[in-house]
Amino acid sequence: MHYSIAGRRRQQPARIFVALLAAAFIYGLSGLAPVAHAEGPGSGTPTTVSLGDSFISGEAGRWAGNTNESSSKTDALGSTAYDDNSSGNGELIAGCHRSKAAEVYIGGGVNGVNLACSGAKTSSFSTEGLFKPGIDFYNSGGHEGQALMLQHFAATHNVKLVALSIGGNNFNFAGIVTTCVEDFLESTIFWDFYCSEESSVTNNFTSGNVSKIKGEVETAIRNVATAMTNAGYTSSQYTILVQNYPSPIPNGSEFRYTQSGYSRQTTGGCGFWNKDANYANATMLPTIDSTVLGAASGVGLSNVKTMELSSAFNSHRLCDKGVGLLEEEGLSNWKATEAVNKSEWFNQIRTIETLFGTYQLQEDIHPNYWAQLGLRNCLTQAYNSGTPKSGTCTTSGSGLNSAGEPNMSLH
Repeated sequence: MHYSIAGRRRQQPARIFVALLAAAFIYGLSGLAPVAHAEGPGSGTPTTVSLGDSFISGEAGRWAGNTNESSSKTDALGSTAYDDNSSGNGELIAGCHRSKAAEVYIGGGVNGVNLACSGAKTSSFSTEGLFKPGIDFYNSGGHEGQALMLQHFAATHNVKLVALSIGGNNFNFAGIVTTCVEDFLESTIFWDFYCSEESSVTNNFTSGNVSKIKGEVETAIRNVATAMTNAGYTSSQYTILVQNYPSPIPNGSEFRYTQSGYSRQTTGGCGFWNKDANYANATMLPTIDSTVLGAASGVGLSNVKTMELSSAFNSHRLCDKGVGLLEEEGLSNWKATEAVNKSEWFNQIRTIETLFGTYQLQEDIHPNYWAQLGLRNCLTQAYNSGTPKSGTCTTSGSGLNSAGEPNMSLH
């Protein structure tokens, strides 16, 4: 969309609606299923649990790569991708988008339960009729916070690791991306708008706000520990693994589409100015990631480990050079030979005007099927056969491992 604006900010509210981060789902695929009463802390099948937001719930995990042709070409999981109720025909909490491709399902004799929810922040809230459980003990009207859900679940299961991704939505990441794409599309021959110059963006990264959010993430981590204590665990019986966020777009010079005209968005679905992309990678993401990892160390808990993800998918980011849409790379569909190597691992940014088929706006700019499985590979390595460890997750060569996951390294 294009507005004629000379010298001033647009005069009417933007119609472009880029919904992005939603994520972290509330009950997992097998999360609250009845279990043998003999299980509990230290007894029964070891289980990993995921808590947090869209980057761990599995948002966009339905799609393997991007295409501007039929969505069936990238549809890896089908219409039930996010269905996590007992019948497999709907979500336990609408909009949480707990994907079957989510990283928590590491296998190898270890059960996985996804309690995360797309759009979640550190504290529970409701928006547009949807409940978003935070990492707290909220309990009202049939809704529970994720810490309380964990407490209930862990009391009757042998939880060995709790993987946590939280904080991005506290920084208003979805709103920031919306602003950046709007500014790209609404710039004119007379005037360019940059989100990196907008106070609605930059105010999120002031020292005062960063300090506040660091405290909120620390509280979330402590709530996880409290939930496990209340469920009967000692700190030596489980690990909290805190992960930060991967870069979804390249620096300006690394986009494969020019910033002139609108093809960067209309074809690639990555409508950022070079200047704003550089700001995202030099300021936004490092601030968010360092805040999350700083909170993990700041809580002073001996059983907290971290998984650093900031460069996990470099070379497979949205609009990166060296990868492309299926049709640009000569791939017939996501199952084609070399698809994992030549595809983007983040979903395109779609707007209301470009949304079609079965895509959902909240899937925008999230790690897709390939990235989710890559995260699962790293989480398996972090679990480390029951002796969890910290590490930095990056791609490791090409192709898939024996579990059908992209080859990754945790070092």
